[in-house]
Parts: sequence; structure tokens; C-alpha cells
Amino acid sequence: MITPQIVREHGLSEEEYARIKSLLGREPNLVELGVFSVMWSEHCSYKSTRAHLKKLPTKGPRVLHGPGENAGVVDIGDGDAVIFKMESHNHPSFIEPYQGAATGVGGIMRDVFTMGARPVAMMNSLRFGEPSHPKTRHLVSGVVSGIGGYGNCMGVPTVGGEVNFHRSYNGNILVNALCVGLARSDRIFLSAAKGAGNPVVYVGSKTGRDGIHGATMASAEFNEDSEEKRPTVQVGDPFTEKLLLEACLELMATDAIVAIQDMGAAGLTSSSSEMADKGGAGIVIDLDKVPQRETGMTAYDMMLSESQERMLAVLKPGREAEAERIFRKWELDFAVIGVTTDSHRLIVKHKGETVADIPVGALSEAAPIYERPFVKREPARGAPSFDASRPVMESLLKIIGAPDMCSRRWVWEQYDNTVMADTAQRPGGDAAVVRVHGTGKGIAVTTDVSPRYCKADPFEGAKQAVAEAWRNLTVVGATPLAVTDCLNFGNPEKPEIMGEIVASIEGIAEACRALAFPVVSGNCSLYNETQGEGILPTPTIGAVGLLKNVHRMATIAFKREGDAILLIGKPRGHLGQSVYLREVEGKEEGACPPVDLAAEKKHGDFVRELIEAGRIDTVHDVSDGGLLVAAAEMALAGGMGTALSDGDIPSFFGEDQACYLIAAPRAEAERIVAGAKAAGITASLIGTTGGDKIAVKGCGEIALERLRTAHETWFPSTMTGEL
Repeated sequence: MITPQIVREHGLSEEEYARIKSLLGREPNLVELGVFSVMWSEHCSYKSTRAHLKKLPTKGPRVLHGPGENAGVVDIGDGDAVIFKMESHNHPSFIEPYQGAATGVGGIMRDVFTMGARPVAMMNSLRFGEPSHPKTRHLVSGVVSGIGGYGNCMGVPTVGGEVNFHRSYNGNILVNALCVGLARSDRIFLSAAKGAGNPVVYVGSKTGRDGIHGATMASAEFNEDSEEKRPTVQVGDPFTEKLLLEACLELMATDAIVAIQDMGAAGLTSSSSEMADKGGAGIVIDLDKVPQRETGMTAYDMMLSESQERMLAVLKPGREAEAERIFRKWELDFAVIGVTTDSHRLIVKHKGETVADIPVGALSEAAPIYERPFVKREPARGAPSFDASRPVMESLLKIIGAPDMCSRRWVWEQYDNTVMADTAQRPGGDAAVVRVHGTGKGIAVTTDVSPRYCKADPFEGAKQAVAEAWRNLTVVGATPLAVTDCLNFGNPEKPEIMGEIVASIEGIAEACRALAFPVVSGNCSLYNETQGEGILPTPTIGAVGLLKNVHRMATIAFKREGDAILLIGKPRGHLGQSVYLREVEGKEEGACPPVDLAAEKKHGDFVRELIEAGRIDTVHDVSDGGLLVAAAEMALAGGMGTALSDGDIPSFFGEDQACYLIAAPRAEAERIVAGAKAAGITASLIGTTGGDKIAVKGCGEIALERLRTAHETWFPSTMTGEL
């Protein structure tokens, strides 16, 4: 008997339950209710965002497969393709940080290798609460250990990412994981299970009760009972996933596969129903044949389990024995559990009875799409006040050692970032770079967002996240190719939160169109709230770019004494929502910096052409902290100081957009200034490299070693409890 209480416990509204009864023409049983619950959850159906996600540009000359598949696929020439996606594992990581983060890594890897790619790089974007919050250190430690523990065991390098702190994440951290893989462009595997009479096979680990209702849990706010949701967090085994990766790639070398998909959120339910729906087919599953690691499992348990390291594949008839030999060789479970049909229905059998009979379209196209009411609030306005008498060098020291600006070495040294021997640029720069094995090409990868900007102005802040990703690829010499996003927001049922979502999507869309930077995959993570308190709007952008010649890659590190330092772009001294304002003045106010997309493209193309021509090898964009912080980061990376021309607090710490710092020999720098002038771009000589200190005319100097101590100390001291 399905009661209103049971319906609510499954995260469904009365209206949604009525819709289910209409689609079925009857009352659902408990198994069917569970299936609808996970497939209609926000996590799986995107019911609050689907109407707006259509605004994103998803096509381009290099795009082979965009949103709708397990990951996006982009052509990088010579028959090669890069396959990538970013997803969230926020709620599970707050409840159980190690396993939540680990299984987030495992899940996004499966999204990539299920399409025929070998993963070659991992990256992450992490947001935690205040460093002083009693749970923060535990969460940071668990998440970082989980990411490293899974990625390191898989033998895939974790090459960079973001780690930031803000009180809005005290009760709801963000763990966004990105995976990049490489494949041949003519060997891409899709998830559409076309045709009838094809065997459906289950491969990988056995099914247990872990992760049941994980998708539903990820689609609800947290409250005081959140700790009780621990059983909904999956448990990962990277050693099994490594075997699964190799077995899948071996099977993919044959022509036996019709379709393949990993069992991620909603497990067997989502993989089977989505494959059938995409292929215009039906599917019959016999749960008695599903490998199980626990006794007494019900049909409900098996359909909703999110046990890890499992895949579902549809094979050509007669190829079962060949596939089984491969998976048995890799010591993995293999079972033929069903067959495709032409019924357009998901039929599930257990112990001789039909326990679910649902039109596959009812779980996908017929899922509710909500045009939720939204209110776009007025963006923050005005320039903030500040104390112009503050010593510039002491402010620099405070910023460079602040939680959001200090070295992340403590984090990335726990990740194996050189395994596979193709990491060309390691963590610590603007973007990571991995070689395309056996070629001279490189893939650049970055993740970016400034939530404080997005809170002040969701539209402009989302534009800035795209522009920042575009710049970070550009400064290493890569041509930006495409974007994946991870849209992290609070409760969409609140009009002001829905307004943030809509404005952010529109900002991303505008920036991606202007920069020819299509969105090819992504993820929405909503209901990131605890006790009614939402996170800062955090539309994380992951992006990849292509280096034609990895040997002409630029880095942020000063390399030669006596190089001239150039500023490309016109600084305006924008202090609103800046790191300076927060860390030094103790305020979060003012307008976020405006983004001129035409200037971004013009300046970025100019800088990239210099790198590709081999004229410069030292570049850094001006972003968090402003110009003086960017110069200090270049000095710390190269172990070499600099002397800069005079300025003031706005010019040194303003977070102006579309600006770059370049270091080059004097003669080359003068030619660059002339070339910039001819192109209508502002370029200024502002200093020289050399020495062991940062010196600013009229503002004093500070030893590089003192800056390094501040920069390197905060993270290890905090994590050992010394701070």
C-alpha cells in the first residue's frame, strides 16, 4: 500500500505521484515508485533546469558529441578525440568525506571510459566552510584523501584544481570532479541500445545495498538528520575499477558492443532505462541473474543500489562468450541479465514475477519539467571604500598567505600528478597540461569560478568564470576548445535561488558564444542548503584546450634575470568583491568586476599567438588578488624577485579582467608593445625581473623568502592544528 507518507519519503510531490499513476494507468508498486523516485529526482532529471539549459551553446566545428551522452567529445585532429566531463558529489562528501570524494572520482572516470577513452587526467574544484569551523579540517582531510586514494590507485594523474573556503559552505561542501580521456575519434561508444533481441550484460562488481537512494538524497536539502543518510553513500574500490577499465577497453577493441553505460546515480535503473530510451527500444531485466554480494536482496534494493564499479552493456547476439572470457580474465563478474525488445518498456522480473513494467518514456521525456518562478535580484553596485594609507607590502603578505590564496602544495602533493609520464605542466600554474601520448600535442585543463562574484551578480560572475577558464588555457599556449560545467546552487524552489540559476546559465551562454567555447557536458547540483542556508552560487567551469606544440608551452615562473615585465590590458583598479577587500579590509561588498568579452578574446588571441610563435614563455593572467599578487606568484614560482613601477592599492589589488602579465627579454618586450599598439591593445612596461625581493617604487620591498614562508605555511599548519 503506497501511502502519502511513503510518497514523501521518496522525494515526490502529490502532483508528481498523480502524474505517475496517470502514466501507468494504475497505482505503482513499491519497486516502480522507487524507480520513478530516482529517475524523477533533481539529480537525474534536471527538472528545475532543463528549460534553461537549452540556452547554452553546445555545437561547434570540433564538437563530435555534446550534452546527452555520458561525456562530451571534441575532435583534436589526427584522428584523436578528447572526452571530458565534470560532476558533483557534494552531499555524499559532506556525510562521508573519504568515500564521497572517492566515489565521485570513480563515477566521473566511468563516464569517460564508458565512451571508449582512456582517462589521462583528473582535476577537481573543492569548496569548504570557514577554516575555523569545527568540521572543516575533518572534511578537507577526508575529501583530499578520498580523491588521492582513488585516483592514485587507478594510475590516472590528478593534475590540479581549486580549493577555497567560505562560511556559506559550512554545512554543505562542494566536491566537483573532472575527468579527461583520450580516444580515437572513430572509436567512440555511445549509450543508445538500438535493436531488439540483443543480450544485456552486467559487468564489474557485485551489487550490494550501499548507495540506495543516493540520487534522491542528493536532490534534497540537509537538516539535523543528515548524518543518518550515511548508508546512502556508496563505497568505492579503485582496484576493481582499474580492472573494469582495462576489461572494458579490451572489449571495445572488438566490434561486439552495441551500447554501454556505467551504473552511476540510480544504478541499474538509470543505466537500463536510459539506454533503452535513447535507442528507441525496450528492455527486460531478470534480477535473479544480477551478481549480488548480500543475501536477501529485494528487487527494490537491486534496482536502486548505487554500488560502484559496475557497467551495463548491450552486445551483438552471439558475442556473450567472447565478452565473458575478457571479464573473467580480469577477475570481474559477468552475467547476461536481460535482452532488448521493441516494446519501449522497462520490464523487471524477480523470482518469476514481474515487479516493474514502465514505459521508458515515462522515466525520461515524461519526467516533469518545471518553469519555476524566479526573481533576478538587483546586482551589487558601487565601489567600496578602503583605507588608502595601508602599507602595500604588508597587504601583499597578508593576501599571499590567506586561506584562498596560499599554496595548495599540501593538497596536490597527496595526488600522483606524474603517473603515465605525460604530465607536462603540474599543479601550481594557471592550467595543467598533459601530452597526447606519442605526439607533440598537449591538452590543457582548468577549473574556475569566483563564487563571491556570482553572489554579487550571478550573470556577470558566471561570465567571469568562463572568461577566467578561457584565459587560463590561453596563458599556457592552448587554444580553448570546449567547456563542461557543474552548476552548484541552493534550493530552486526559492525564487531568489532560481533567479541565481537562470542568470548564471545566461551568463555562461553569453560568454561561451562570444568566445566560441561550446558547452559539451555538465552537471547540475541543487538543494545545496543546510537548515535553509544556501551556498554561494557556484557555477564551476571546467575547460580543455589544445596545444599544437607542447614544447612551446608557457608557465607562470620567471625564468631570466633582467626580463621586462609587461601588462597586457588596461587596469581600472576594480576592488569590488576582491580578495584584498575581504582579507585586508574585512568586507565583502561592491560590484564584481565587469567582463568585456570582446576584450577578452582580443587580448587572449594576441597573447596566445606570441606563445605559439615561441616569442614568450612566461605568462600569468591577472585574477584573484590583482596585479601585484600575480607578479608575486610568478616570482615565487621562479624563485626570482622583481622591481615594479609605482602604483596604488586599486592598481595593485584590483581584480580587473582581460589582463595578463608577461615576462620577456627587453628587446622582445619592446617589439610586443609595438605590436600591441598596432593591434589596438594596451601594453605597458611595468618592471623587471631579478633579485630576491619584490620591490615597488614608492611602496617599499619585501623579501621573497618572507612571502614564501607566508604562502607555504597556512595549509600544513592548519591541517596539523597549529593554527
